[in-house]
Amino acid sequence: MYGLTPFTLNFTLDRQPFEDNAKERALLVGISSRQDRSRPHVDEYLNELEFLADTAGAEVVSRVVQERDHKDPAWFLGSGKVREIEQIVKGGLIDLVIFDDELSPVQARNLERSIECKVIDRTELILQIFALRAQSAQAKTQVELAQLEYLLPRLTRLWTHLSKQKGGIGTKGPGETQIETDRRLVRKRIAFLKRKLREIALQHETQTKDRDAVPRLALVGYTNAGKSTLMNQLCPEAEAYAEDRLFATLDTKTRRMALNAQEVVLLSDTVGFIRKLPHRLVESFRSTLDEVRQADFLLHVIDASHEGYEEQMKVVAATLHEIGVKHDNIINVFNKIDAVGERGMLRSMQRKYPQSLFVSAKRGINLGALREAVTKHLDRDYRRCSLRTHMANYKLVGYLYKHAEILDKQYIDEDIVIEYKAHVRDLSQIDARIAALEKKKSHVA
Repeated sequence: MYGLTPFTLNFTLDRQPFEDNAKERALLVGISSRQDRSRPHVDEYLNELEFLADTAGAEVVSRVVQERDHKDPAWFLGSGKVREIEQIVKGGLIDLVIFDDELSPVQARNLERSIECKVIDRTELILQIFALRAQSAQAKTQVELAQLEYLLPRLTRLWTHLSKQKGGIGTKGPGETQIETDRRLVRKRIAFLKRKLREIALQHETQTKDRDAVPRLALVGYTNAGKSTLMNQLCPEAEAYAEDRLFATLDTKTRRMALNAQEVVLLSDTVGFIRKLPHRLVESFRSTLDEVRQADFLLHVIDASHEGYEEQMKVVAATLHEIGVKHDNIINVFNKIDAVGERGMLRSMQRKYPQSLFVSAKRGINLGALREAVTKHLDRDYRRCSLRTHMANYKLVGYLYKHAEILDKQYIDEDIVIEYKAHVRDLSQIDARIAALEKKKSHVA
């Protein structure tokens, strides 16, 4: 966010961790409440926030947690806790204060003025990581859009150095004039990026329109659950980037995965989810997440070694609902079973989720069973059919090639016999075209 300088409003992504290459020393701040957030939960959230900070290039040196049922509208924390943070920062050990919840523009401005230190929230931290990880033109555009939408109501934070300059009677102060100018520039840039993303989405739809004939499978899950590692095991030629970091993959990668000699599916690796995923990012990445919505079914990859795996499952389910996934064609795949400390814990998970698969993508454990499960799942929604028609009926043959998977094709005299597999949603249209052709033939006879 701080890569957007006030005077030039340079709309390029900040590719360095925060403002320079040196690791900034960070203080994490969270709130615990009796209503919906116990102290153990807050500690778990701050552990994840520390992982996020490390991914962005900061070093966490301290934490502060306040027991408070209601957030202060002006300060987020109570005044006493703000003074405590002031003393910690004045001790010279802190360069950056990171809040686990999203701060309003007023709260962020008040805290920065009081603490005299850079203050960011979880949303801004995630946006920074996305900016660091974005590689493709589409991902960079999506991240920049989310950054600017986050920045727009917070522009006044960047213009405090002009706050003491006053305009005369009948004129506006220079700070206010510059803020208005920047807001107009930001709004124009946001409108341009939205048009650009619509164009990218249209291009993607054109390029992938022929995929409907092949079953589509998407990997979804919490960030760092091992989706890219599993993708590389199932499709070795995919060469998906895999690292023990949050949001190692932002761009969707789609490859063909052979289940057997005849059956092939398109497997897509998608961006990982996280609790409190900024709504702006969900909106910006909708074109990327189309692969999830359009998939015939999903493989929900779960980190079985994580203590909070069940809460992560809930976060993924909520995010899928938010992006418009309404079906339940989902196979739960518990990954990293080799990292589960106690065997009894693994057996307990297997009893609790008997319809799920338990694998280790890193060690290649139970991947054969996963392929078999995918094959069986496909058979639920696809039907094998046969058609014999005259070779002159090229329009019908072309329609089959576009909307079904051709398994076999033979020529008998002037007829063509086609064995195909089609999704149940397409069968009615295929049958209607065959019926119309037969009706036409009967009229001619």
